[in-house]
Amino acid sequence: MVGGGPDAFIGAVHRKAAALDGEIDLVAGAFSASPEKSQQQGAELLLDPNRVYDSYQEMAEKESALPEGERIDFVSIVTPNHVHFEVAKTFIEAGFHVVCDKPMTTTLEDAEALCGLVKQHDAVFVLTHNYTGYPMVKQARELVSQGLLGSVRKIVVEYPQGWLATFLEGEGAKQAVWRTDPSQAGVSSCIGDIGSHAENLAHYITGLELEEICADLTTFVEGRQLEDDGNILVHYKGGARGVLYASQISVGEENNLRIRVYVGIKFGLEVHPTEIAFDIVSSERAIEAVNGRETFGFNYDPSHLGYQGVDYVAFIERFSDRIYHAHMKDVWWSSTPRLSGVFGGHLNFGDARRYWDFRSIGRGNIDFEEIIRALNNIEYDGPLSIEWEDSGMDREHGAREACAQVKSYDFEPSARAFDSAFEE
Repeated sequence: MVGGGPDAFIGAVHRKAAALDGEIDLVAGAFSASPEKSQQQGAELLLDPNRVYDSYQEMAEKESALPEGERIDFVSIVTPNHVHFEVAKTFIEAGFHVVCDKPMTTTLEDAEALCGLVKQHDAVFVLTHNYTGYPMVKQARELVSQGLLGSVRKIVVEYPQGWLATFLEGEGAKQAVWRTDPSQAGVSSCIGDIGSHAENLAHYITGLELEEICADLTTFVEGRQLEDDGNILVHYKGGARGVLYASQISVGEENNLRIRVYVGIKFGLEVHPTEIAFDIVSSERAIEAVNGRETFGFNYDPSHLGYQGVDYVAFIERFSDRIYHAHMKDVWWSSTPRLSGVFGGHLNFGDARRYWDFRSIGRGNIDFEEIIRALNNIEYDGPLSIEWEDSGMDREHGAREACAQVKSYDFEPSARAFDSAFEE
């Protein structure tokens, strides 16, 4: 690690994150421009004193001289912005991979030069944006990329903070001093420091790229050299519109990163006896009624089709381009006539006189293997959601059992025909 010494901020965050999965060990570092502070930090981290260096240049030289199995695998750069380029350049030229906290560099020219070095030395260069690692962010990205929400129309993303509402740099606060100093932070403070996270989050979730912007940047605190508030109108490629704002003077805010993605309407009707579409024929009529609108589709639920005597596998094949969601829900129905028929006879679920009743997945009559095969054939890649009902089973037991059953039913389709090997 280069940077992350005493009183630093982001270095400790990187060290904690690296330790989460137990796959990375911190073994060497030049933790400060001050040799004394670097040694202090190394001692606190219980590192071998021989691998705690006085400068990043010394670290790159001595680590590259070690046998391949002993030297570092990569370096993590967690310094103020203005040092990123030279440190990354030094280690790439010494034969090491690089993980660098954002921003990549403070100028476009340095960034382009660094890209050339990465390509020339066949190095791995990783630029970290931590918010993309959250499970909810990844789920949002998946929902958008699969088209499950429709096309993106508008993005509103914001990152307000309030910690620089006063002239902290004038009081010698370390983080405030370098983040508001053009010689260390670069051409921007607020937008470069936290607005970049907002833009990255919007791009990561939606995949959209900026086409045009109209930015209003303001420096509210007297004596400050860089902007501390920014409001940006965005035109995205493809026609979507957006608003991005970031602020360091919004009193009461800490790290309040938020994003809202507004999409075109995509409607999934659950085919159900109480809906206008309750079987294949009525579903076709429903599509005709909306003039074949492409955004009209179905929330597929085999249980309501099965007990009616509808071919629930054929439903998938018939409406292959309109299956927006798939419920995994099982149902039992009698093989012989009962006192109550398909309409239920106003009997409660669980009544033995019923002709049909919902059951925990795998305990009814639905053939889920054929459903999975049909969904694979239409290249459905959306979620398989469990809708659980069974009046004769404990819910928590049923939930555990149902999850296990769905995982056992789900399988990837084959990428080739069985007999295609004979063609080779």
